[in-house]
Amino acid sequence: MAAGMARTALVTGSSGLIGSEAVTFLDERGWIVHGVDNNMRREFFGEHGDTTWNLERLLHSTRRFTHHGLDVRDRDGMMRLFQEHRPDLIFHCAAQPSHDLAAARPFDDFEVNALATLNLLEAARRHAPDSPFVFMSTNKVYGDAPNELELIELATRWDYADPRYRNGIDETMRIDATMHSVFGASKVAADVLVQEYGRYFGLPTVSFRGGCLTGPHHSGAELHGFLSYVARAIREGRTYRIFGYKGKQVRDNIHSYDVCTAMMSFYESPRAGAVYNLGGGRENSVSVLEAIARLEELFGRNLETQYVEDARRGDHICYISDLSRLRSDYPDWDVTISLDEILDQLVRVGAPAPRRRVGAGAPSD
Repeated sequence: MAAGMARTALVTGSSGLIGSEAVTFLDERGWIVHGVDNNMRREFFGEHGDTTWNLERLLHSTRRFTHHGLDVRDRDGMMRLFQEHRPDLIFHCAAQPSHDLAAARPFDDFEVNALATLNLLEAARRHAPDSPFVFMSTNKVYGDAPNELELIELATRWDYADPRYRNGIDETMRIDATMHSVFGASKVAADVLVQEYGRYFGLPTVSFRGGCLTGPHHSGAELHGFLSYVARAIREGRTYRIFGYKGKQVRDNIHSYDVCTAMMSFYESPRAGAVYNLGGGRENSVSVLEAIARLEELFGRNLETQYVEDARRGDHICYISDLSRLRSDYPDWDVTISLDEILDQLVRVGAPAPRRRVGAGAPSD
C-alpha cells in the first residue's frame, strides 16, 4: 500500500452495536469504512430493534463512512462489493442473534448467520485473500455443555464449584454432543466455516466467541440485549420477564469498544483459523438479579418483574469467558471498561462512550 493511502474496511451489521462501534472506531483512525446493513433487526425484533437512529448517528458523526443497504444473504451483491472496494479488513458483525426467534424462523436464522458468512468468506477469498477476516461468533457455539459443570448457589448468583473454572470457560469446551438452540447451531456452522477458510485456504481469519456484548448504542429487545434491555425496561416502566434459574444466571459483559480493540489486535497480528473467547471476564460478570438491583439503584426507581418458571432452552446458567488465550497471544489487549462504567453509560444513554488508548487499539498519528 502506498504511503499515506487510506486503508479500507468493510463492516457488516454496521448499524448494530458492535458494527457501529467498529465504524466509529475505524473512522476516527482515518480508515475508509463501507458499512453493510439493511436494518433486518427491525424485522426480527420490531420497533425496539430498529437501528435507523444508529445509522443516522453514524452518518452525521463520521467522515469516511459509506452506508450500503444490502442484505448479506445477497451473494452477488457481496461479491460485487468486495470486487469494487477490495477491503484491507473485514469485520463481520451481522447476525440474527436470538435463540427464541431462531426457533420460529429457522431458515432466516441459518441464512443470515451461516449462508451469509459463507458468502463473505468466498468474496474475501476471491478479492481480498490477504485481508484479516474478523467474525463475531458467540459463546452459544458451546451449547449447554457449560451447564454440565458443577455449580454452587450463592445468595444472588450461581458460580462454578470447581476452582479450576475460576477464570471461566476456555476454548477447549466441546461444541458437539450438546443442545445449542437453532441459533447456536447456525453460529456453529459459521464459526467452523471461518476456521476452515483459515486452515484450508490459509486466509487470516478469527472467530471471536463473544459473551454478552453491550454498550450505550445497543438497541436492546427482550429476546436479545440483556443489560441494555433491563435498563430500557426501568427507564420506560416496562415489565421485565426473568426466565428460570431463580434469576441467578450469570453473564460476563464486555463493552463494544473493548471488542473493537480486540479486533484491531488481530488485524495487526493475524493468524489463520484463530479462535478466542471474548467477554468481560469474572470482573465484569453479573447475574440477572444483581444487574436489576444495580440498575434500580442508578435509576432511583424499581423495576417491575415477572418470573417465568421455564428457562429458555439451551440457556447458560453460569457463563464467564476465560480470556487467557487471547491475553497470551495479544498481551497488549485487555478489558478497559468496567461493569460499573457500562451500567453508568446505559443509564445515561446518549452520552458519548469514553475512548481508551490501549495496545493495538490506540489511535495512530
